Parts: sequence; structure tokens; C-alpha cells
Amino acid sequence: MRMGEYIMTKSEATRDAYGEELLALGQVNERIVVLDADLSGSTRTSRFARAFPERFFNVGIAEQNMIGIAAGLATAGKIPFASSFAVFALGRAYDQLRTSVAYNNLNVKIAATHAGLSVGADGASHQALEDIALARALPNIRVVVPADGVETRAAVRTAAAVEGPVYLRLGRPKVPVLFGPEHEFAFGRGQKLREGSRAAIVSCGVMTYRALRAAEALAREGIEVTVVNMPSLKPLDEELLLEVARSCGAVVTVEEHSIIGGLGSAVAEFLSEEHPVPLRRVGVRDAFGRSGTPEDLFQAYGLTEADICRAVRELL
Repeated sequence: MRMGEYIMTKSEATRDAYGEELLALGQVNERIVVLDADLSGSTRTSRFARAFPERFFNVGIAEQNMIGIAAGLATAGKIPFASSFAVFALGRAYDQLRTSVAYNNLNVKIAATHAGLSVGADGASHQALEDIALARALPNIRVVVPADGVETRAAVRTAAAVEGPVYLRLGRPKVPVLFGPEHEFAFGRGQKLREGSRAAIVSCGVMTYRALRAAEALAREGIEVTVVNMPSLKPLDEELLLEVARSCGAVVTVEEHSIIGGLGSAVAEFLSEEHPVPLRRVGVRDAFGRSGTPEDLFQAYGLTEADICRAVRELL
């Protein structure tokens, strides 16, 4: 498939899609309850709050308490979605997430927005670049990074239907829509979006559309690459990774996260044991973020289409 087969003419923030799908699920499943740490306008859980005030709990600026309450609601048979900014939902409430939710394998969904450098001007204190690493390290928790609004809706539906903890990583800005309404999400499954034999680009989240653009640029140079969207970081689609590593012989991972503990680490850990190939990781290289526009930050930290193309050329 080529980029032109994808929509990419309209944009939507994954947090907006989350708010809409949460509202839709609330209308058909009374077990769903929602918690927020005084950020419901930003996380878009305010839509659920207006429709179902008796099933919405604003705990204030108390993220640890939010996760504890969500754990209690899960033991009572509810399906709690707990939301805040990623830097708070994972960083500030990690002990509660570890001990109350993951250790007990409770049916809590953490839907964190405003992840990554694309938070922009809020700066390093609000730019979670290590949240995937924190979540991946915990047993029992599935980790999901949707590429667009369509995939977000599918992931939210799937998360609500599956038993056990899920971490959903969502963004602040609008991103191009890549998929049609028929697009499906499944844990442990990625999608091959473009075929090429020279190298494979494996991406997630906001970086998937950048990976597709990089593939187009490389194709104009005569370098055809495979592009894989990997929204499920835990569990990984190991079968697909093996397939593209064997057929392409080189892999570039692309993520809006530290290269330590994120998608690049997950892919490298698996392939180094099963089928070692030359590999490059495009992401934030062991640094905190800083204030700026999303595009300026992506350039400063090496996350542009040109940076992806450069990583592919280095392998070849």
C-alpha cells in the first residue's frame, strides 16, 4: 500500500477521539465509570461527565488517589477509565499503578493524554518521554499507542472489552487521519501499511504518518521501504516483526518517546534474541524535553521525516 491510499486530508486529536468513544461506550455499558484529576476539559472526559454525572468522578489534583479509587471500583465490577496527562498518570501515581492495579491485575484502564514532545510550549515538566518505559516494565499491563483518531476509537472499544489493566497513550494536537472507519485494533497486532524490500520502518502514534511521508521521500530516491504501524507495544506483534526483519534485513524504529524503554527498546529486545538485523532507533535520545512549538521540538530532537530518511540511509 502507498500513502495515497490513506485519508490524511483531515486531522483529529487522539484525545478528541477518546472523549467521543468514551461517551459512546457509556451509552451502551453502564459498568463504565470515568475518573479524572481536574483536567477533564483537556482529556476530553468532560463529555462523559456531562452525559453521566453519576458515573464520573473528579478527584481533583490527586492522581495517586484517582488510581486507588479506580482500583476499588474495578473490584466492585466496574470498568474504570482513569485519565490525566501522561506525565501525571504514570509518573505521579506509579506506586498506586504498580501495587494496586498491576500487581492485582485489576480491570483498570489508564487513558493518558498530552504525551510526548507534541505537548509543546508546556515544556519538560509536562512532556512525558518515559511513560511507555514505565508502563512496559509492569507485569499484566497492556500498552497501546494509537496512530490516529480512528485507531484510538477502536483501541478504546477493545480496551473496554478486555479484562485487565491497559495503558492508552494519547496526544494533544491534531494528527492526520490514516485509516477508514473499518480499521480494527487488536492487542499484539500491527499493520503493514506499505511494502518495500530495502528496510522496514516500525512506528507508533503520531510518528506513523511521518514514517509514511519519509517512505514517500525515500521512494523518490529509489529506496522502497516497508512501513509497519505498531500500536500495540505490549504485547508486540512478534510474528510481523520477524516477517519484516527477514524480508527487509534492516529495521528503523520511530517514536515520540525516549529510545530507552519505548518502541525501539521493545523491537531491539525481541529481534536481538530471535533474528538480529541492523537497527536504528529514531526518538528522543536520553534527554528531557523543553518548551517550543511541536514542529520546532521535533526538529530539535531529530524526529522529522528527514531524520527518518537519514536513519534508513545509514543502514543501507
